[in-house]
Amino acid sequence: MFERFTQAARASVIAAQDEARTLEHGHVGAEHVLLGILATPSVGERILTRSGADLTVLRDFVAQKNAPGDAEALKSLGIDLDEVRRRAEALFGAGALDRKPRRRRLFGLSLPSSHIPFQRSGKRVLEDSLKIALSLRHNYIGTEHILLAILGRPESTAVAVLRAAGVALDQETATELVLTEIRRSA
Repeated sequence: MFERFTQAARASVIAAQDEARTLEHGHVGAEHVLLGILATPSVGERILTRSGADLTVLRDFVAQKNAPGDAEALKSLGIDLDEVRRRAEALFGAGALDRKPRRRRLFGLSLPSSHIPFQRSGKRVLEDSLKIALSLRHNYIGTEHILLAILGRPESTAVAVLRAAGVALDQETATELVLTEIRRSA
């Protein structure tokens, strides 16, 4: 499937992985793919930008959506996470509770792993982008197809992030914008 991806689409997938890594998320979901599109100059990025999307704002919303909500629940039980961290670091050293990067083995050597797995939502978006490209009779997959696949899942975190940021863009409107953009560039 990736052989059909344009250079921009490939770059946006790599950017999605970078976004997940930067936000210290252990997975790449549809919301990270959305950030990857916005971070890559392309048709999808232009459509999102014209619709009012801003990479920095959306990144903040993605960080909030993926932030663990357990702190409030523990606080309601009288557990102070800051105090737990202080005591753990006093006993075990600074950074004792920090997430350590996963390591992989290569020729018997232990190397840091830069691989971040795709969550089901991220995989579905990429699979759906192929279906959308074929339905539009395109023989390639661009960021515009990935964007349409994201918008085709209105229950996703990515669409919730767009809504929370005030970006009113649905799949039908985006399809019209995509077709207009393609006609303009042809």
